Amino acid sequence: MHSFPADPANSYYTLSIRPALASFVDEVCGTLARLCAYLMTLALMAICGIALWHHLPDVVAMETSPKTWSQAGRTTPAFAVSHLIFPGKTETYEVFRHPEGGRKDVFYWSGTGGTPVAELEIYRPGDEIDQVGSAAGYLAARMDPAGPRELEAAGLIDSKFGAVTLFRRVGGAEASRSCLRFFKHIDEPKFRFSGWSCLGEDLPARRTAIGCILNRLILLTAGNDTKLTELFAHAEVRRSDCATSGVPALSADWVTGADNPHLRGAL
Repeated sequence: MHSFPADPANSYYTLSIRPALASFVDEVCGTLARLCAYLMTLALMAICGIALWHHLPDVVAMETSPKTWSQAGRTTPAFAVSHLIFPGKTETYEVFRHPEGGRKDVFYWSGTGGTPVAELEIYRPGDEIDQVGSAAGYLAARMDPAGPRELEAAGLIDSKFGAVTLFRRVGGAEASRSCLRFFKHIDEPKFRFSGWSCLGEDLPARRTAIGCILNRLILLTAGNDTKLTELFAHAEVRRSDCATSGVPALSADWVTGADNPHLRGAL
Protein backbone atom coordinates (compact mmCIF):
# COMPACT_ATOMS: atom_id res chain seq x y z
CA MET A 1 0.00 0.00 0.00
CA HIS A 2 1.42 3.33 -0.92
CA SER A 3 1.21 6.40 1.29
CA PHE A 4 0.48 9.74 -0.18
CA PRO A 5 2.80 12.51 0.78
CA ALA A 6 1.22 15.40 2.72
CA ASP A 7 0.59 18.62 0.99
CA PRO A 8 3.19 21.12 2.21
CA ALA A 9 0.75 24.02 1.95
CA ASN A 10 -1.82 22.34 4.27
CA SER A 11 0.86 21.55 6.84
CA TYR A 12 1.97 25.16 6.87
CA TYR A 13 -1.54 26.54 7.55
CA THR A 14 -2.22 23.89 10.22
CA LEU A 15 0.94 24.71 12.11
CA SER A 16 0.21 28.46 11.91
CA ILE A 17 -3.45 28.37 13.03
CA ARG A 18 -3.03 26.18 16.11
CA PRO A 19 -0.70 28.56 18.00
CA ALA A 20 -2.91 31.50 17.07
CA LEU A 21 -6.00 29.72 18.42
CA ALA A 22 -4.18 28.74 21.56
CA SER A 23 -3.00 32.29 22.12
CA PHE A 24 -6.51 33.61 21.54
CA VAL A 25 -7.99 31.14 24.02
CA ASP A 26 -5.37 32.07 26.62
CA GLU A 27 -6.08 35.74 26.10
CA VAL A 28 -9.83 35.21 26.49
CA CYS A 29 -9.33 33.15 29.67
CA GLY A 30 -7.00 35.75 31.12
CA THR A 31 -9.43 38.55 30.32
CA LEU A 32 -12.30 36.63 31.91
CA ALA A 33 -10.20 35.95 35.01
CA ARG A 34 -9.28 39.61 35.36
CA LEU A 35 -12.90 40.62 34.81
CA CYS A 36 -14.06 38.20 37.53
CA ALA A 37 -11.43 39.53 39.93
CA TYR A 38 -12.50 43.10 39.16
CA LEU A 39 -16.18 42.28 39.73
CA MET A 40 -15.39 40.48 43.00
CA THR A 41 -13.40 43.51 44.17
CA LEU A 42 -16.32 45.81 43.36
CA ALA A 43 -18.70 43.48 45.21
CA LEU A 44 -16.41 43.42 48.26
CA MET A 45 -16.16 47.21 48.26
CA ALA A 46 -19.94 47.47 47.99
CA ILE A 47 -20.41 45.11 50.96
CA CYS A 48 -17.95 47.12 53.08
CA GLY A 49 -19.65 50.37 52.06
CA ILE A 50 -23.07 49.08 53.05
CA ALA A 51 -21.73 47.87 56.41
CA LEU A 52 -20.12 51.24 57.11
CA TRP A 53 -23.29 53.04 56.12
CA HIS A 54 -25.29 51.03 58.65
CA HIS A 55 -22.74 51.82 61.40
CA LEU A 56 -22.38 55.49 60.47
CA PRO A 57 -25.21 56.75 62.74
CA ASP A 58 -23.61 55.06 65.75
CA VAL A 59 -20.20 56.52 64.94
CA VAL A 60 -21.64 60.00 64.46
CA ALA A 61 -23.57 59.72 67.71
CA MET A 62 -20.43 58.69 69.58
CA GLU A 63 -18.43 61.58 68.14
CA THR A 64 -21.09 64.23 68.71
CA SER A 65 -22.31 63.08 72.12
CA PRO A 66 -20.80 65.13 74.98
CA LYS A 67 -18.50 63.45 77.44
CA THR A 68 -20.58 63.44 80.58
CA TRP A 69 -20.49 61.86 84.01
CA SER A 70 -21.86 58.35 84.42
CA GLN A 71 -22.45 56.24 87.49
CA ALA A 72 -19.78 53.62 88.07
CA GLY A 73 -21.21 50.36 89.32
CA ARG A 74 -19.31 47.98 91.60
CA THR A 75 -16.65 50.56 92.40
CA THR A 76 -14.80 50.22 95.69
CA PRO A 77 -15.69 53.08 98.07
CA ALA A 78 -12.77 55.44 98.60
CA PHE A 79 -14.20 57.38 101.57
CA ALA A 80 -16.38 56.84 104.61
CA VAL A 81 -18.17 58.95 107.19
CA SER A 82 -18.84 57.75 110.74
CA HIS A 83 -22.40 56.49 111.17
CA LEU A 84 -22.44 57.70 114.79
CA ILE A 85 -23.14 61.30 113.73
CA PHE A 86 -26.28 60.28 111.81
CA PRO A 87 -28.41 58.20 114.17
CA GLY A 88 -31.57 56.99 112.45
CA LYS A 89 -30.46 58.31 109.04
CA THR A 90 -30.09 56.25 105.87
CA GLU A 91 -26.84 56.61 103.95
CA THR A 92 -26.40 56.10 100.20
CA TYR A 93 -22.98 56.07 98.54
CA GLU A 94 -22.50 56.50 94.78
CA VAL A 95 -19.48 56.92 92.52
CA PHE A 96 -19.49 58.80 89.23
CA ARG A 97 -16.71 58.79 86.65
CA HIS A 98 -15.85 61.03 83.71
CA PRO A 99 -14.35 59.70 80.43
CA GLU A 100 -11.43 62.09 80.95
CA GLY A 101 -10.53 60.54 84.31
CA GLY A 102 -12.45 62.55 86.91
CA ARG A 103 -14.20 60.87 89.84
CA LYS A 104 -16.97 62.00 92.18
CA ASP A 105 -17.81 60.15 95.40
CA VAL A 106 -21.20 61.26 96.69
CA PHE A 107 -22.83 60.59 100.07
CA TYR A 108 -26.58 61.06 100.50
CA TRP A 109 -28.33 60.97 103.86
CA SER A 110 -32.09 60.79 104.27
CA GLY A 111 -34.39 60.79 107.24
CA THR A 112 -37.88 59.48 107.92
CA GLY A 113 -39.82 58.82 104.73
CA GLY A 114 -36.73 59.20 102.59
CA THR A 115 -36.52 62.99 103.01
CA PRO A 116 -33.00 64.19 102.08
CA VAL A 117 -31.20 65.81 105.00
CA ALA A 118 -27.57 66.10 103.84
CA GLU A 119 -25.24 65.52 100.93
CA LEU A 120 -21.46 65.43 100.52
CA GLU A 121 -19.71 65.36 97.15
CA ILE A 122 -15.96 64.64 96.91
CA TYR A 123 -14.47 65.52 93.54
CA ARG A 124 -11.06 64.45 92.23
CA PRO A 125 -10.57 65.95 88.74
CA GLY A 126 -8.98 64.26 85.76
CA ASP A 127 -8.25 65.87 82.41
CA GLU A 128 -11.79 67.15 81.96
CA ILE A 129 -12.63 70.84 82.10
CA ASP A 130 -14.21 71.65 85.44
CA GLN A 131 -17.00 74.09 84.57
CA VAL A 132 -18.03 74.72 88.13
CA GLY A 133 -18.16 78.51 87.77
CA SER A 134 -18.78 80.22 91.09
CA ALA A 135 -19.12 78.17 94.25
CA ALA A 136 -22.50 79.74 95.07
CA GLY A 137 -23.87 79.04 91.58
CA TYR A 138 -22.68 75.44 91.64
CA LEU A 139 -24.22 74.76 95.04
CA ALA A 140 -27.50 76.45 94.11
CA ALA A 141 -27.83 74.34 90.96
CA ARG A 142 -27.13 71.12 92.85
CA MET A 143 -29.66 71.61 95.61
CA ASP A 144 -32.32 73.41 93.55
CA PRO A 145 -32.13 71.89 90.04
CA ALA A 146 -35.64 73.02 89.12
CA GLY A 147 -34.87 76.65 89.87
CA PRO A 148 -31.60 77.68 91.53
CA ARG A 149 -32.03 80.25 94.28
CA GLU A 150 -29.59 83.05 94.88
CA LEU A 151 -27.17 82.33 97.70
CA GLU A 152 -25.22 84.55 100.05
CA ALA A 153 -22.15 83.93 102.17
CA ALA A 154 -22.89 82.51 105.62
CA GLY A 155 -19.46 82.74 107.19
CA LEU A 156 -16.80 80.11 107.70
CA ILE A 157 -16.33 77.01 109.80
CA ASP A 158 -13.14 75.35 110.86
CA SER A 159 -12.46 71.71 109.96
CA LYS A 160 -9.53 69.35 109.81
CA PHE A 161 -9.09 70.47 106.18
CA GLY A 162 -8.96 74.15 107.18
CA ALA A 163 -11.55 76.88 106.82
CA VAL A 164 -14.67 75.94 104.82
CA THR A 165 -16.94 78.52 103.19
CA LEU A 166 -20.67 78.38 103.94
CA PHE A 167 -23.61 79.66 101.90
CA ARG A 168 -27.34 80.05 102.51
CA ARG A 169 -30.39 81.31 100.65
CA VAL A 170 -30.91 85.03 100.38
CA GLY A 171 -34.04 86.30 102.06
CA GLY A 172 -34.57 87.41 105.65
CA ALA A 173 -36.44 84.94 107.85
CA GLU A 174 -36.32 82.24 105.20
CA ALA A 175 -32.54 82.47 105.16
CA SER A 176 -32.38 81.83 108.90
CA ARG A 177 -34.30 78.56 108.43
CA SER A 178 -32.65 77.43 105.21
CA CYS A 179 -30.21 74.57 104.85
CA LEU A 180 -26.54 75.44 104.69
CA ARG A 181 -24.25 74.74 101.74
CA PHE A 182 -20.50 74.33 102.03
CA PHE A 183 -17.58 74.43 99.60
CA LYS A 184 -13.86 73.76 99.92
CA HIS A 185 -11.23 73.63 97.15
CA ILE A 186 -7.70 72.34 97.70
CA ASP A 187 -5.05 73.06 95.08
CA GLU A 188 -2.52 70.37 95.97
CA PRO A 189 -3.55 67.68 95.48
CA LYS A 190 -6.46 68.69 93.26
CA PHE A 191 -9.35 67.92 95.56
CA ARG A 192 -12.72 69.49 96.26
CA PHE A 193 -15.62 68.71 98.53
CA SER A 194 -18.98 70.43 98.64
CA GLY A 195 -22.55 69.75 99.66
CA TRP A 196 -25.32 70.85 101.95
CA SER A 197 -26.92 69.95 105.25
CA CYS A 198 -30.29 70.50 106.91
CA LEU A 199 -29.27 68.83 110.16
CA GLY A 200 -29.92 70.93 113.24
CA GLU A 201 -32.70 73.26 114.34
CA ASP A 202 -30.89 76.57 113.75
CA LEU A 203 -27.87 77.98 111.96
CA PRO A 204 -25.34 77.38 114.76
CA ALA A 205 -26.42 73.74 115.02
CA ARG A 206 -26.22 73.29 111.23
CA ARG A 207 -22.77 74.88 111.15
CA THR A 208 -21.44 72.48 113.76
CA ALA A 209 -23.15 69.55 112.03
CA ILE A 210 -21.30 70.33 108.79
CA GLY A 211 -18.04 70.58 110.70
CA CYS A 212 -18.78 67.20 112.24
CA ILE A 213 -19.40 65.64 108.81
CA LEU A 214 -16.07 66.87 107.49
CA ASN A 215 -14.13 65.92 110.62
CA ARG A 216 -15.52 62.38 110.43
CA LEU A 217 -14.67 61.98 106.74
CA ILE A 218 -11.92 59.37 106.38
CA LEU A 219 -9.98 57.98 103.44
CA LEU A 220 -10.33 54.25 102.77
CA THR A 221 -8.16 53.96 99.68
CA ALA A 222 -6.25 56.45 97.53
CA GLY A 223 -4.92 54.06 94.90
CA ASN A 224 -1.58 55.44 93.74
CA ASP A 225 -2.35 59.01 94.82
CA THR A 226 0.26 59.53 97.55
CA LYS A 227 -0.54 63.25 97.82
CA LEU A 228 -4.15 62.47 98.73
CA THR A 229 -2.92 60.05 101.40
CA GLU A 230 -0.67 62.75 102.83
CA LEU A 231 -3.54 65.25 102.81
CA PHE A 232 -5.74 63.04 104.95
CA ALA A 233 -2.85 62.05 107.20
CA HIS A 234 -2.09 65.69 107.96
CA ALA A 235 -5.80 66.45 108.33
CA GLU A 236 -6.25 63.72 110.95
CA VAL A 237 -3.75 65.49 113.17
CA ARG A 238 -6.05 68.52 113.17
CA ARG A 239 -9.30 66.59 113.67
CA SER A 240 -11.36 67.66 116.67
CA ASP A 241 -13.72 65.48 118.63
CA CYS A 242 -17.32 65.21 117.51
CA ALA A 243 -20.34 64.55 119.69
CA THR A 244 -22.50 61.55 118.83
CA SER A 245 -25.47 63.85 118.50
CA GLY A 246 -23.93 65.32 115.39
CA VAL A 247 -23.75 68.81 116.95
CA PRO A 248 -20.27 69.17 118.48
CA ALA A 249 -19.48 72.14 120.62
CA LEU A 250 -17.15 74.36 118.62
CA SER A 251 -15.85 77.69 119.78
CA ALA A 252 -17.04 80.60 117.69
CA ASP A 253 -15.27 83.86 117.00
CA TRP A 254 -15.93 86.82 114.70
CA VAL A 255 -14.79 84.77 111.68
CA THR A 256 -16.37 81.41 112.39
CA GLY A 257 -19.47 82.74 114.12
CA ALA A 258 -23.00 81.67 113.33
CA ASP A 259 -23.50 84.39 110.75
CA ASN A 260 -21.52 86.50 108.32
CA PRO A 261 -18.76 88.52 109.95
CA HIS A 262 -19.96 91.98 110.99
CA LEU A 263 -17.36 94.72 110.87
CA ARG A 264 -17.80 97.96 112.77
CA GLY A 265 -16.90 101.27 111.24
CA ALA A 266 -16.55 102.39 107.66
CA LEU A 267 -13.99 100.89 105.36
